[in-house]
Amino acid sequence: MSAVNHLYWINEYLALVNLKAIVMKSVGKIISALAAGVAVGALLGVLFAPDKGSETRKKMDKRGKKMADDLKDTFNAAKEKLEGLKEELKQAGKESPNEFI
Repeated sequence: MSAVNHLYWINEYLALVNLKAIVMKSVGKIISALAAGVAVGALLGVLFAPDKGSETRKKMDKRGKKMADDLKDTFNAAKEKLEGLKEELKQAGKESPNEFI
């Protein structure tokens, strides 16, 4: 295999690694935005609540649990996507292990 061919495969490998870093940053931004939205929504819910305090707290507790479940689902979906990307990278390495060296 020529040196140019080696450089091509090294470049391809580095591009895949860079893609993984970009995906991880995007997932982090999405989770941060989701958490900020939850906090702002909770604050606005308290400020504009028409019910008395005990009823508002019960509603907030229910909504908080639902939001936590939604956040867990979102996190698990993102985790699955990253695991899929990881497996793709592993598979690419297994299919042509000597081409990355």
